[in-house]
Amino acid sequence: MKMYSLGGVVFGSRFATLSPSTKPISTNVMKRNILLSAALALLFAACDSKGEKSAASSEPTPRVEIARAVGERVVLPMRFQTLLYSNYDATIQPRVNGYLLTKQFTKGMPVKKGQVLFTLDAAPIKLNVLSNRAALASAQMALSEAENNYRRAVPLARISAISQSALDQYQAAYASAKAQVELAQSQLDESLLQVDYTTITSPISGIIDDEGATVGDWVGVGTSYSVLATVSNVDEIGVHISIPFARYFSSRGGKGGGPSYDNKELLSNIRLYLSDGTLYPYKGTYSYTKRDAGDQTGTIIIVASFPNPERLLKVGQSAVVVADVGSPEGVVLVPQQAVVQQLNKAGVWVVDQQSVVRFRTVTLGNKFGHYWIVEEGLTSGEMVVVSGLQRLRSGEKVVAELAKEQ
Repeated sequence: MKMYSLGGVVFGSRFATLSPSTKPISTNVMKRNILLSAALALLFAACDSKGEKSAASSEPTPRVEIARAVGERVVLPMRFQTLLYSNYDATIQPRVNGYLLTKQFTKGMPVKKGQVLFTLDAAPIKLNVLSNRAALASAQMALSEAENNYRRAVPLARISAISQSALDQYQAAYASAKAQVELAQSQLDESLLQVDYTTITSPISGIIDDEGATVGDWVGVGTSYSVLATVSNVDEIGVHISIPFARYFSSRGGKGGGPSYDNKELLSNIRLYLSDGTLYPYKGTYSYTKRDAGDQTGTIIIVASFPNPERLLKVGQSAVVVADVGSPEGVVLVPQQAVVQQLNKAGVWVVDQQSVVRFRTVTLGNKFGHYWIVEEGLTSGEMVVVSGLQRLRSGEKVVAELAKEQ
């Protein structure tokens, strides 16, 4: 602190004291010196106050980058949480009853179309084959005899050596013998088919799921194992997209009537995100609209399919589907970096024509590319801050510069 001496009195910026080296002075001089000390103290205080005001006024005006809220007509996307499922499941059921001899696959692994999955004990059926072959041979011999008798009877009937009724009997016996041969042949063919049915193959390629029958179990129709396995085709994976009726009808442009079963044009740009947030590389396509949509569910269910050539998608896997729904609608878009989100609220810093910023709460819709869709709280053409948001105070002036990339 600087010290000042005047008439033997030492002054600082806030106080005055008597110097021990000064000589005694008169009372009038003392009063005069005290008044002078007080005046100097006020002077220094005023100087300090001016310095503080000068320092405050020297704070720079915040510089920010701004972007314009844009009004666009876009097709609004919707986000759906769903599970993946197989578009086609083949149920493996034995066509004949028998004891299970072998299982030739690993549960949960891929199988090919035509691959052998199960074999049943064919011995009892092969005995039927032998029996049916013998029956066929016997029927063929009876047919041969009946045919010969009929052929001999025809010329005899012409010369009236036998009656017409006798000829008719020979003809009926011949026809019956032919029918018996056909019956025996069909029984043999059926038993041969049953032998083939003891080897069970996969009707499609896919992933197999075992129903639990083990070697030695009696399987087939009417048993505890009428179903042996299920093969799920995974060349294409399906998803169910549940659209609320209100959104569905608005997306159809207010068309009257009930739900349509031809909604091929309703969805576009169908994308799938895996549970870790990874975007699946193949886009989906519309398959069909489920017939059981109704007022009880409050939604209409549309089925979409995704190709699965690398087998990345698994049946039962959780995923998120994002699709553009309906026709273009007018919305307000702002860059994502302009939005401040805290807890369940969102807002933007708006710059008015006087370069004054104010924080405004908005209602957000979905993301659209690098933008947020603002449903309420902002109009097209307003300017929002996209950088330097952290140091802003509502009501202060800023130096605004248009961002290079909006």
